[in-house]
Amino acid sequence: MIVRRLARPLLSAIFISGGIAAIRHPEGHKPLADRAKPYLEKVGVPTDDMETVIRANGAAMVAGGAMLATGKLPRLSSLGLLASLVPTTLTHDFWNLSDPGEKQAQQVQFFKNLSLMGGLLLASVDTAGKPGLSYRAGMAADSVGRTAHTAKLEAKLAAANAKNALPI
Repeated sequence: MIVRRLARPLLSAIFISGGIAAIRHPEGHKPLADRAKPYLEKVGVPTDDMETVIRANGAAMVAGGAMLATGKLPRLSSLGLLASLVPTTLTHDFWNLSDPGEKQAQQVQFFKNLSLMGGLLLASVDTAGKPGLSYRAGMAADSVGRTAHTAKLEAKLAAANAKNALPI
């Protein structure tokens, strides 16, 4: 569908451009990455070399963005991008700031990330018009249930016919 062909690259653009910037200039991302350290440590990410962490995250964003943009494993790539966005979003803690200008800037970034998360969640469940696994599993279960019900009715009918049959 044309909407998917347009929407996926549009959603991916910020991740690809941001990822390239992180790979090429990790020092510019260091203040934000340092604020993300506590969250990264909680999930087991080693934080002794933050420049490598920044570049690795940038590479993940480029790879995930490119995969989503081209439609290669779009559901999985959108979940990966979503996961990479969580620590960044948590660092935009505008509720702890007193400077109105900085508070507004961080609030805008926070809500922009939430909006991106919403788009990525939609992309992660988009089956491109094909039934998803849960739907197919439900249909298979219904089919088995209908078959069992039909077999039970046919057995009852056969038993009743045998009972009412004339002896030979």
